[in-house]
Amino acid sequence: MMKKLTRRDFVKTAAVTAGAVAGTRLLNGPFILAADALKGKLGVAVIGCGGMGGGNPGVAANERFVAMSDVDEKFITKASDAIKAKVPDPKVYFDYRKMLEECQKDIDVVLIATPDHHHAPAAIRAIQMGKNVFVQKPLAHNIYECRTLAEAAKKNKVYTQMGNQGHCGEGYRRLVEYIQGGAIGNILETHSIFSRNFGGKGGIRPAKPVPAGLHWDEWLGPAPHRDYHDGLHPFSWRDWREFGTGTLGDMACHVMDGLFWALKLKDAKTYSIECMSQTPGSDQMFPQSNVLKFEFPARGEMPPVKVFTYDNEGQKPQLIKDLEKENNRKFNDGTIYVGEKGVMYTGTYGDGVRILPEEKHQAFPAPAKSLPRAHGGPIDDLFWAIKNAGTPCSNFVDYSGPFTEMVLSGQLGMFAGMGKKVEWDVEKMQCTNLPEINRYIRRTYRKGWEV
Repeated sequence: MMKKLTRRDFVKTAAVTAGAVAGTRLLNGPFILAADALKGKLGVAVIGCGGMGGGNPGVAANERFVAMSDVDEKFITKASDAIKAKVPDPKVYFDYRKMLEECQKDIDVVLIATPDHHHAPAAIRAIQMGKNVFVQKPLAHNIYECRTLAEAAKKNKVYTQMGNQGHCGEGYRRLVEYIQGGAIGNILETHSIFSRNFGGKGGIRPAKPVPAGLHWDEWLGPAPHRDYHDGLHPFSWRDWREFGTGTLGDMACHVMDGLFWALKLKDAKTYSIECMSQTPGSDQMFPQSNVLKFEFPARGEMPPVKVFTYDNEGQKPQLIKDLEKENNRKFNDGTIYVGEKGVMYTGTYGDGVRILPEEKHQAFPAPAKSLPRAHGGPIDDLFWAIKNAGTPCSNFVDYSGPFTEMVLSGQLGMFAGMGKKVEWDVEKMQCTNLPEINRYIRRTYRKGWEV
């Protein structure tokens, strides 16, 4: 086995050659905190330290930094410089599988912020080692991975959290309390605008040399091999079906959070999805400008509800345009809730929760704060739960697993195309009327990256 690299080694050699520990076994029982965690410091490992993960090395340094992994040397250098006052020589890796195997005895929690196709491969390995896990939204790349992560978290008795920030905030809690307090009566339909438009047309682009410092094979991970090309790293992978989840996956875990929670959509055993409009994509890239209609049956005392989603504000229905005129404001993102007695609005992260118009909001008595509150943002709330035997608010088992499954089921409607209604069975995890659609429920993994 070659030695692990410190930051000093990394800067000198610009390579990590750490090998795997022979004989490592996966833990099947409940997690066991490393010794320092019992003194108030968690052993934290970071997977992905650029983009949405740019702040995670600093979070780790405020606890007990164990190691970090990223496929891009530029991101590792920047992250190492940012924490050098607290961690002068951090362990760094380009392959998180090696990091987890070599460092597992020191790790209590793993923070994952990678392109979507790596979420589940990274998380499942940590969970099977008995480690607590944070994963940026969306929880996974496909429905199968969501179900598998939730089942693994339950089996291994670990603490988990998805990074849908609004779920930790006050706004969505107030929404739930208002709606369940009868503020606008039973909800009949909702309209969610995402304000993005990921996707496109065409196939794999011409090959180019891999940029210096980018470890391409590790970037591809579970996806089929392809040569490096434009439009992937570090941001536009969101357009591509092998790597991202399109506009729906990127934004719905924020914008649809309130309606999933307040309308108890987790209780629906079956529902349908239909694509009402789209600009077709390709076998490589997501369709754009999608308008989807989900139809959920009654859940307990709640009546059936129609849930509409729009990739961007250019597709707003007349109902929203009329509300804009009536309220003298624009609704370019967020969700409109249409009830029997009125209308409510929340922004992308649950912000700006209001009965419309404002006079009606002021006239309705503010409901009591009946829901438990989170303990800071998603990572703060996870750390609090680990240290206090609490329950993370967006944990995989109770919330973010079922929620992300519902979100990604919308892709089935997108891939079916306009004019076809997908009938979805939640428990069976399958489309019951269009069997050809079921191939999109999971992916095929490259050897060594399986979920």
